[in-house]
Amino acid sequence: MAGMVHTTSRMLGQTGIAVSRVALGCGTFGGVGSPRHLIGRGLDRDASLACMDEALALGIDFLDTSHSYADGASERYIGEWLECQTSETRASMHLATKVGTVVTDSGIAVDLSPQTIVEQLTESLTRLGVSRVDFCLSHAPDPATPIEATLHGFADVIGRGWVSHIGACNIDAEHLTAAVQTSSRLGLPRYEWVQNEYNLLNRSDEQALLKVCSAQGIGYTPFSPMAGGLLSGKYVRDQPPPADSRLSLRPHGSPPSKAIFEGIAQLQGEAARRGCDPGALALAWVTNHPQVTTAICGPSRRAEHLRLPRQALTIDLDAPTRARIGAWFPADV
Repeated sequence: MAGMVHTTSRMLGQTGIAVSRVALGCGTFGGVGSPRHLIGRGLDRDASLACMDEALALGIDFLDTSHSYADGASERYIGEWLECQTSETRASMHLATKVGTVVTDSGIAVDLSPQTIVEQLTESLTRLGVSRVDFCLSHAPDPATPIEATLHGFADVIGRGWVSHIGACNIDAEHLTAAVQTSSRLGLPRYEWVQNEYNLLNRSDEQALLKVCSAQGIGYTPFSPMAGGLLSGKYVRDQPPPADSRLSLRPHGSPPSKAIFEGIAQLQGEAARRGCDPGALALAWVTNHPQVTTAICGPSRRAEHLRLPRQALTIDLDAPTRARIGAWFPADV
């Protein structure tokens, strides 16, 4: 595999903060995302702490978590890890958490009311062991709460010194435009970056959202760059996914089609020619997009945690190569 690890940071939107090209997604610390029934199915405490050690050694300075991940375990593990670091390391790490997801025994809902923003962020800061975070995102749109109220809630926590910059997760171009216009009209803090799913199997943001981001100077930090592991090549066509795999634990949409597996086969061939893993090539396809500031990459639960990001950071893909790889996959998946 050619090349050396690229540690050059990129500026996140107009925040004035530069972050590493890969961020450590901490959604598998203690569980697999937010669902209660998946608590304990992710990395345990020791593995989570080791993963953050590995990220630090790789030059990753951006940890991404949420109030709702594993009932708070993700944030608690991060807080424990930070407590053991030097003051210089703690100062260099950028923390992003998310608010709005409410997990109950009956399921998951979204509440972005000002009261919930304050309550959840209070708990998050306590778990993380910090007085403020650089970044806080709305975890998903809340149809029941006017965007004006949500932005007033974020203005409140920014005014308290708890948060420096806000962003939005799982948002479309229409809602982002409305939020930006509301911020401008009312003089409220605005969403400064977007965190959506983006990968070779989900390119819907290319249609409109990335155009809004470009026009407004908004950063972009996509999650699931390997499509939940599907692009790593570990799944086999016409065979059920392993019982403990991400695709089995959190099924998403229809089963992968023949066309998808054909694209993955081409990705595997290209990766073999380059001497890297297909998952690393899929991740590099995302990080080499000119509008991607950093890709949110979760650690492996079964192998060396950050093997694929380490490889991906050595891979440079120009625009024609990205287009060629992208053409291997159906456009409507």
